[in-house]
Amino acid sequence: MLIQATVKTNQKKFSVEKNGDKWVISVRAAPEHNKANIEIIKELSKEYKNVRIVKGLKSSKKLIEVL
Repeated sequence: MLIQATVKTNQKKFSVEKNGDKWVISVRAAPEHNKANIEIIKELSKEYKNVRIVKGLKSSKKLIEVL
């Protein structure tokens, strides 16, 4: 399944808000040295088996593949 997500960095806690096909993901990490992307993959891997960022590694708008 492909997910279009908007990422908010430097938040107090990790959270995911689902609105149909679009998700808003809040992460604690800063958007530097790939820390926010690593946190997204780590946290979503708790719920989904395979998680991969397909597009948007350096952007707040991401296309994420989850299985």
